[in-house]
Amino acid sequence: MKTKSYFFILLFGILFASCTPELSTKEFMVDNWETTYLKIEMYTVNNTDSLQVYEDKFDDNPELVAQSQYNNDGTFSAWFKNTKGEQISKAIGEWDVVEDSLKVAFNYGGKDKKVSYFIERTTEGFIGTSKYDWDEDGKFDDLLTMKTKRIKLD
Repeated sequence: MKTKSYFFILLFGILFASCTPELSTKEFMVDNWETTYLKIEMYTVNNTDSLQVYEDKFDDNPELVAQSQYNNDGTFSAWFKNTKGEQISKAIGEWDVVEDSLKVAFNYGGKDKKVSYFIERTTEGFIGTSKYDWDEDGKFDDLLTMKTKRIKLD
C-alpha cells in the first residue's frame, strides 16, 4: 500500500514540477523575430472603392526579409536584411503590451507611426494582425496579417 502512495506522490510531483508557467505576452515578445508571411488588404486604397492586396511568403531567397528585435527595456528595432546579410532601412522605437496586443511607436520614412497588433502565439513565433491606415488615405480600414518565427541574430 505504501508503494502505491509513494508512486502517486512521485508521479504528482513530477507532473507539478514539469508544468512551467506560460510566459506573459510581454515576456514572450522579448526576442528576435523574422517575418515569414505578410498580407495587407487595403479595402479603399487611395480613397477608391478598389481592393488592393499585397501578399508575400518570403520563399525562394527574397531580396529583403523583415526582422526585428524587442528588448526588455521597452525599445525595439526593425529592419530589412538584404541578400548580403546587411541591415537596411532600420527603424527604432518603443513597444508595450496591453493584454494580447502589441503596441509599437516608431518613425519610418520621416513619419511617426503608432500601430497595435493582436498577437496570437504559434509554435514557431506569432501571428500579428492589425487594422491601420497602411495606404495612408486617412481611413484606418486596412488589414495586415503577419506571421513570424524566432531567430538568432548573427
